[in-house]
Amino acid sequence: MNATTAQTPTLRSAPAAEPLRTDGAPHDRRSTGPAPAHPSGVIATARIRATHNGRTTTVPLLHNDGPFHLRRLRARGEQARVCVLGAMSAPLGGDRLALDITAETHSRLEVTTAAATIALRGPTTAPATYDVRVKVGDHATLHWLPEPLISTRGSTLHQTFAIDLAATAHLLMREEQLLGRSGEAPGHLTTRLTVRRGGRPLLEQHTAYGDPAPAWDGPAILGTHRATGQLLLVDPKLHSPREPHLIGNDPAEGHAVLTPLADPQALIATAVAPTPAQLRHLLDAALAYAYKTPRPQAQGEQ
Repeated sequence: MNATTAQTPTLRSAPAAEPLRTDGAPHDRRSTGPAPAHPSGVIATARIRATHNGRTTTVPLLHNDGPFHLRRLRARGEQARVCVLGAMSAPLGGDRLALDITAETHSRLEVTTAAATIALRGPTTAPATYDVRVKVGDHATLHWLPEPLISTRGSTLHQTFAIDLAATAHLLMREEQLLGRSGEAPGHLTTRLTVRRGGRPLLEQHTAYGDPAPAWDGPAILGTHRATGQLLLVDPKLHSPREPHLIGNDPAEGHAVLTPLADPQALIATAVAPTPAQLRHLLDAALAYAYKTPRPQAQGEQ
């Protein structure tokens, strides 16, 4: 029987109950009590685990915690789908948030969010952290497709992604950031992406936006644009282009660059745009181009 554990506090200080495994036993922890409260923020870790039962993908573990409320969505064929809902305002200054996602062998999983994630200053100027840890097994597929992250004035958020892929795993990851709300300067936002495939490093990337990061709004980085993001594709069946490809002809509407990685089955697209809608359009165009396979020339054809 599938087991779903949930602790959705109505106040930020409410303690979370001890989660259960699918066999009903508590998860291993250093202590048997609730997670300790950070003096100026929330400490919470949500967990998703997908597995394949020989016929289709199931999700035997959804562990809600703190601001994370996880909900199963209607499956698409053999692909299970999970939506991350916000149960409270987060991340705020001082919060320590984490999301662990595991797609086991042969499983197919999509994870989305119901709305944009808004980084706020909160009652303290301490930075917030949001760590996403992903593991994708042999012949498994994970699509990580959240709504944008919005960095608001006065906030400081350090976000990390640690992704461990089996050699035969498939990954589609889309990340979008909006720097400030309408007419608002952004806070300070850093992201670090680390990807390993088959036990070997595939990608290490670090970005920083908003003061005190130097030159983040200069012409070499964002210029006047305030929406930025990327799309990472790792597909064992992919035949990636050998050269970078530029998407977008009008600088005022933004650009995307689709770049092959050292692994021929991996691509990354990076985009900047004036609005989230245009950013999404550029990333979708990059994904469509990645799967365009040139028609092989017939013998003697010029």
